[in-house]
Amino acid sequence: MVPNNGAATSAGSVDRATIFRAVFAATVGTVIEWYDYALYGAASGLIISKLFFPSLEPLNATLAAFATFAVGYFIRPLGGIVLSHIGDRFGRKPALILTICLMGGATMAMGFLPTFGQVGLLAPVLLVALRLVQGFGAGAELAGAITLLVEYTPPHRRAFYTAIPNGATVVGIMLATLSFLVISSLPESDLLGWGWRVPFILSAVLFLVAVYIRRHLDETPEYVAAMEKARRQDHDRKVPLGELLRDSPREVAFGFLSLCGHNANAYILSTFSVSYMTKTLGMTPAAGLTAVIIAAFCGSMGAPVMGAAADRWGAARIYVFGGLFIGAMAFPLFWALDTRQIGWAALAMSLCYFFGFGATAGAQGAFLARLFPTRYRFSGIAVSRELNGMLVAGPTPLIASALVGMAGGRPTLVAVYVMVCCVLTVIGVLGISHRSREE
Repeated sequence: MVPNNGAATSAGSVDRATIFRAVFAATVGTVIEWYDYALYGAASGLIISKLFFPSLEPLNATLAAFATFAVGYFIRPLGGIVLSHIGDRFGRKPALILTICLMGGATMAMGFLPTFGQVGLLAPVLLVALRLVQGFGAGAELAGAITLLVEYTPPHRRAFYTAIPNGATVVGIMLATLSFLVISSLPESDLLGWGWRVPFILSAVLFLVAVYIRRHLDETPEYVAAMEKARRQDHDRKVPLGELLRDSPREVAFGFLSLCGHNANAYILSTFSVSYMTKTLGMTPAAGLTAVIIAAFCGSMGAPVMGAAADRWGAARIYVFGGLFIGAMAFPLFWALDTRQIGWAALAMSLCYFFGFGATAGAQGAFLARLFPTRYRFSGIAVSRELNGMLVAGPTPLIASALVGMAGGRPTLVAVYVMVCCVLTVIGVLGISHRSREE
């Protein structure tokens, strides 16, 4: 039984104050998700390799650290399936509360982990275990946020509203990078002793705020209406994943493809770039982190701007523009980074974030939501996103590091990798956009 809790029966009749609460509830959780992941991503390149894999050569230690980063993505599809099942069967609200508890608890616990020097091999084992918990919870977070907003907001504004939590992923990245920029000024003994723990432990503040807000949010009106209609017609509720795979396998496949360029771009910019600038190019950590912060801010602005454009000109058009822009910038981005000048690096990354990330993030929510009906929309978005996360997003920093090693320190193969991912995005969007469900 899904309570109405006084919610309106249609998205079009929801008042602005309720929409604002829904946007805030969706966005704060997404900020936490990407704060958590970017925090670990930044730590992978600067801290984790030294504290948890000290016996390996520098390149191998970095690869091992990025491998533990990728581990969290291999569990995400399972988390997406389980938690989106809860969201489609029992309501969006309980699923979103559970995701935030798993993510926030795991991230905070990382701040208390013993290191290799204290407990030996147990340290990386515990690290991987927490990454699995974190990844399981994160598997349904952004999919749930998008679903929540699609079902609260009017159809002609859905790209704009769903672009806000998608853009907020960059806010989480920016906060995490800023926190590491602050602690990177500590003496190395303090940084490796206690300083690296502080950003992880401080995530508890965001975690508690998100839980409080989501507990006080009503169920989405569209979901309530759909469940009431099913009960009136005496329809048995089927397993959402089974319906999804039986009725919409093509939509899942093309939804997966549409995310390739977006995820490759996002993880090159937010995670791999820090390691590349500091370890390959020899820039200071402060310079690399500053460039990422500036660029991430531009991305947070670009997503809602491009979301508004998607509402006006169509999500598919803006999505394709973003994929083409990212592909066109693949080589220029690394040419700018290779100057070792923070100004050129920040400029190129900012362009990739504002136009490339902004367009793919701004159009993505509305595009994916229109592929699936309400009864298994949460599952459809989660499966499409998290399968891509497992095969593209999570491994991207590891793949990029390996490609740089193969090319003798040059980024040529990484740029080619990004371009291939962008081609897949364009194929994914154009191949299915004509079959999207218009509201």
